[in-house]
Amino acid sequence: MNSVFSNKGTIAVFVLPTLILFCGIVLIPIFVSSYYSLLDWNGVGRGTFIGLDNYVEMFKDTRVLNSIKNSLLFAGASVFIQLPISLVLALILASNVKGEGFYRTVYFIPVLISTVVIAQLWSKIYNADYGLLNVLLQSIGLSSLAQDWLGQKDTALAASFIPTLWQYVGYHMLLMYAGAKSVSQDVLEAARMDGASRLRTAWSIMIPLMKPILKVSLVFSVIGAFKVFDLIYVLTGGGPFYTTEVPSTLMYATIFDTFRYGYGSAISVFIIVECLVCTILINSLFKTE
Repeated sequence: MNSVFSNKGTIAVFVLPTLILFCGIVLIPIFVSSYYSLLDWNGVGRGTFIGLDNYVEMFKDTRVLNSIKNSLLFAGASVFIQLPISLVLALILASNVKGEGFYRTVYFIPVLISTVVIAQLWSKIYNADYGLLNVLLQSIGLSSLAQDWLGQKDTALAASFIPTLWQYVGYHMLLMYAGAKSVSQDVLEAARMDGASRLRTAWSIMIPLMKPILKVSLVFSVIGAFKVFDLIYVLTGGGPFYTTEVPSTLMYATIFDTFRYGYGSAISVFIIVECLVCTILINSLFKTE
């Protein structure tokens, strides 16, 4: 068996199918989009080469800049709201609480549900006429707060944050839970014998030892925020008045509504570069000797 896996030809045979799929699904589309981003093209016939004009226009377009700002707000909400909640839940469940398996399963259930279904569910919760949120506010005497949550510029973006935060709390919780469970019990027992409290043990021992999994969660969270599409598309379509628009929904509208394939491709390349740069920065932040 060892001789088989030490043979480079055998390794190449096993790797080749995955490499072909990766090139066909990831690398080739990236290069094709990069080429299209240099064209003025409506998707039909031959495009006109215009160099970096699409990128110059993109960074002067207030609609694009607004969508980038919204994606950064999504990333910020994910990092500073979603991940801390996931970490607290993971640490609590990892402390051998009663019903640990049950709670772990319940928190993870939203992750298994399609994002489109999640968006439809929350659109009903936010509905101005019969939505659960407005009904609840009216039932406790706060009728003045009831409103069209997804139809108002002041509330639409914040209302869009909540479903995606709620859906993926369980995902990051499970990653962090696995990291917390991998911490040696001998180390924790030694800390308890030295008189360390649960809070001190979590802050000074468990969290530092969980840095590799925290890095993974941070990367997934930030990239997921930059790539968010289906939730926004179903909830608001980017409205009202582009308040909730993000680069991915703007890219879709640019390509399929206005048929500016070159400009839309430039936006897609920007999303790829944005994700790549943030991943490199996060890896540098967590880099240790």
